[in-house]
Amino acid sequence: MTQDLFSDERLLFTPATPNSDAIPTIFAFPNEYSVGITSLGYQIVWGTLAMRPDIDVSRLFTDTHESLPRKPELVGFSMSWELDYVNILNLLEFLEIPLRSATRDNDDPLIFGGGPVLTANPEPFADFFDIILLGDGENLLGNFIEVYKEVRNADRQIQLRKLAQVPGVYVPSLYEVTYQDITGDIKSIQPIDVEIPHTVEKQTYRGNVLSASTVVTEKSAWENIYMVEVVRSCPEMCRFCLASYLTLPFRTASLTDSLIPAIEKGLAITDRLGLLGASVTQHPEFEDLLDYISQEKYDSVRLSIASVRTNTVTQKLAETLAKRDTRSITIAVESGSERLRQIVNKKLQNDEIIQAVVNAKAGGLKGIKLYGMVGIPGEEAGDLDATVAMMLDIKKAASGLRLTLGCSTFVPKAHTPFQWFGVNLEAEKRLKFLEKQLRSQGMEFRPESYKDSVIQALLSRGDRRLSHLLELTRQYGDSLGSYRRAFKELRGKLPELGYYVHADWSTDQVLPWSHLQGPLPQATLAKHLATATAHFN
Repeated sequence: MTQDLFSDERLLFTPATPNSDAIPTIFAFPNEYSVGITSLGYQIVWGTLAMRPDIDVSRLFTDTHESLPRKPELVGFSMSWELDYVNILNLLEFLEIPLRSATRDNDDPLIFGGGPVLTANPEPFADFFDIILLGDGENLLGNFIEVYKEVRNADRQIQLRKLAQVPGVYVPSLYEVTYQDITGDIKSIQPIDVEIPHTVEKQTYRGNVLSASTVVTEKSAWENIYMVEVVRSCPEMCRFCLASYLTLPFRTASLTDSLIPAIEKGLAITDRLGLLGASVTQHPEFEDLLDYISQEKYDSVRLSIASVRTNTVTQKLAETLAKRDTRSITIAVESGSERLRQIVNKKLQNDEIIQAVVNAKAGGLKGIKLYGMVGIPGEEAGDLDATVAMMLDIKKAASGLRLTLGCSTFVPKAHTPFQWFGVNLEAEKRLKFLEKQLRSQGMEFRPESYKDSVIQALLSRGDRRLSHLLELTRQYGDSLGSYRRAFKELRGKLPELGYYVHADWSTDQVLPWSHLQGPLPQATLAKHLATATAHFN
């Protein structure tokens, strides 16, 4: 244990003194401290728990922990990346807690989890959790704790049944999954009796005061950064995008009640500010926010912006960022093909992309990173040529600017219109084609690992049959080869890898998450899918 990691922390809240009968709780992030403490979601939940006198909370990371209770009653995990499941299992073992909920008894703590991965599709991990919190923590967390207090001394099964009545609280063990056959589609997902809700609905916070950091430390991956959430969700609704569809509706923080007070508070203790959100520059008062940050008293502040919509990159924005020590910005373009952008609902023209790059250079930025994607449903060879042509046009329009194209493989995500599509088997070849074409023109190309995309797709679309596979891969290592080896070992006990990763699914089949209600019903997602496929050749 390296306690000194905590010694540098500057808190932006006052922790409560726990009551004598406070609930002993561990709140864990399944990665290293430097990574976990950079997660705004983790910070907010930890801060919320630490400010409650009825909770005695300790933090746990893979490389460090605070003083832990001998007999915790609640152990929570914030899960932001699918592959961190390995660390969850490792930490449960470290705490000497049985890995599977079915083998825990009244002497074991309740294991709960939340975060984007578990809200989207918790099913591959469902057998390891007693409770999963679906959605925004603002209201959900408090409701969960209040009901737990009512059944704190009850039998474990009584606790779980009572907690399952809380909106947004999902207790996987109280739902039975049946299959057409052991290697086939899901037949049904039903609550075990009439007292358990038929569906669990993701909870949505609708206020206009959004999150800001509860702690600043030089030991975080983004050294000394203070983070402020400017917007939540994204109005663009690109049809593959979890960050948009899972978090609808688009909400913006009040400039006067949320953003300015938060920024003033944070910049009193650090000079590094991060503005977070899937579409920060689409805040209706973004220009006013820029003016506020451009005040002379903040001249020493280093500013980072999480994401910038292409057609909002003005010269003024570029100048403000350049003055605040930002050298480059990132914009998502997905493809150089207008047809593909119509398919994914990316409302963007090539001339707008070129204008954004010209503005970035004119404003003093040194580089621009574009994000693209291969394997988008409906993609053809000509669409890749269009991406190469677009990059050449950009290079010509803003010579001297450092140009990078980061490129991922399309991965289907739950609760999006493209959840029914599989990963394109040609995607790896297409990444290599773009790499060859662009590097020969002197442009930097950064592909994301195709093998990692395959694993991500498996976990994004998986069902409960994967739990034994995940335990095996943990022993074998987390490479794609390890997953293939585990599938081979379990052949006949679950579908093949390709069923989860590459197969296109039918819109009328039962999905692993069909009993979990996201912001939009499946029928609406199917309509959005039909609009997209109308643009297929």
